[in-house]
Amino acid sequence: MLIVIVPMFVALPIVLWRYRRGGAGAYRPDWEFNWGLELLIWGVPVALVVALGTALWRQTITGDPYRALGPDPLVVEVVALDWKFLFLYPEQGVATLDLLALPEGRPVTLKLTSGTVMQSFIIPQLAGQIYAMAGMQTQLNLVADRTGDFTGRNTQYNGLGFATQSFTTRVMSPDAFEGWVAATKAQGTALDAAGYAKLLPSSVVNAPVLYSQFTPGLFDQVMAGFAPGMFQHHGHAAMPGHAAMPGPAAMPAPPAPHQGHDHTPEAAQ
Repeated sequence: MLIVIVPMFVALPIVLWRYRRGGAGAYRPDWEFNWGLELLIWGVPVALVVALGTALWRQTITGDPYRALGPDPLVVEVVALDWKFLFLYPEQGVATLDLLALPEGRPVTLKLTSGTVMQSFIIPQLAGQIYAMAGMQTQLNLVADRTGDFTGRNTQYNGLGFATQSFTTRVMSPDAFEGWVAATKAQGTALDAAGYAKLLPSSVVNAPVLYSQFTPGLFDQVMAGFAPGMFQHHGHAAMPGHAAMPGPAAMPAPPAPHQGHDHTPEAAQ
């Protein structure tokens, strides 16, 4: 902005003084064109647009949520529900509700979808915003550079419980993360299709829930429930130590939009 304002305020008094009555400026009533003036008028804006466009292009690539931030990322599958988030760890074979546990310093790839209406996922202190949509997959990459608890939430209005839909992101050392996985496998309960069906009704989770295992391919099955044709030609191998994944038909049908959900005060009444 200053590159436009400063020359204007400098040139204006010079022009007024030079071309005043009796001033040194020459009177040229037939003047039509000047290369120097044309280059100044058009060159500065063009250079400014090129500079800003280049900077924006570089920052867009750097801030791309789909850009991997390093090798061997921890993959976490995220399912947005009313009014909670389900986190699946395919590599570790565990799952959580409203608790995202991450190791410090390791790249993380979050794959997101929704089991209900569209939601907006964000962890302000660690990563930017990304939408989670039914029948689709979006992606968000991050690296947690310090340990601690950070609040994540949904910022897309989705009913009466919207204001309470937040979760804890717990960043711990790599060794502590491995210990947490082992403890979760030892004390959590299993999450199968029937257990997932119980999570579909709108509800607020007062405390995080841990699952020692979950049905392999659950994330893909959730997406297939909204877009069956996407997965009918793709097979899914079972994870080591788990039974073969049931087909999409084994998953409960997704709730019809705004049926059985208090998304508006009128519906609640």
